Amino acid sequence: MPILDSSALAERFHEEATHALMRRDVKTSLTPNDTQRTALIIAGVYIIAIGLLWHIPFLSWIIYPFKLLTVGFHEMSHAFAGVLTCAKIHSIELDPDEGGATRMSGGISMITLPAGYIGSCFIGACLIACGFDTNASKVASIVLAVFFLVTLWWARKNWLTWVLIAGMTGLIVLFWFVAGGVALRYFVLFVGVMNCMYALWDIIDDTIARKVNTSDAAVFAKQFGCCPAQVWGVIWLLIAFVFFACGVLVGIAAFKDTAAEQASASKTFLPVPTI
Repeated sequence: MPILDSSALAERFHEEATHALMRRDVKTSLTPNDTQRTALIIAGVYIIAIGLLWHIPFLSWIIYPFKLLTVGFHEMSHAFAGVLTCAKIHSIELDPDEGGATRMSGGISMITLPAGYIGSCFIGACLIACGFDTNASKVASIVLAVFFLVTLWWARKNWLTWVLIAGMTGLIVLFWFVAGGVALRYFVLFVGVMNCMYALWDIIDDTIARKVNTSDAAVFAKQFGCCPAQVWGVIWLLIAFVFFACGVLVGIAAFKDTAAEQASASKTFLPVPTI
């Protein structure tokens, strides 16, 4: 029978205890508290409501501005990817039919083409994570304001973009004042869910359910070959799903404050009079 010395036993015990603590910490971190369960339920309601409104023609106008906003995020993601790959951005355009275009020269197409779907879903995931906390939602709204300003520069000749961003900025300012920022938190969560859902459904609609020759995936497949547009669409769809899931998990793991604790913290972080 082999004999283990005390140091070996101690080391083995330490390793097993460390692994057990890590498993417990992960489980604890990813177990939602009551405030987070409320956010998850509301996010689920958002998904159902968006899905219904999306497919009911006479009610779809309710989410029409947010559809345009997600198109704006899509085009903005193309533009930022272009900047990162040394492209010159000529303009960003939105049209009333929920379409958009980013005109650029140069850059790396292998990066800029998928950036629309993947980038907008990444933005949505970040907003979902921030939607679990009031102060994080305040920070997210400030970052959105910066994005809006940059987008306005690129879209300075497109009147629809100006109207859309002015309207969304007004909503952000209004919700910041409601219930100490709680309304802003749920607004940020809604925009995040809307952005992810739009990206997911748009990928399915344009590249998997039917092939649109002008879709990003079709252009990508034409330029780089290797796989048909539907395959690239599935790959981008999986990446988008991962971002969506990560947004929820990060929100649960990072923001554990209760509603009361968030309300207290909000009073000392960029406070405003409450309506």
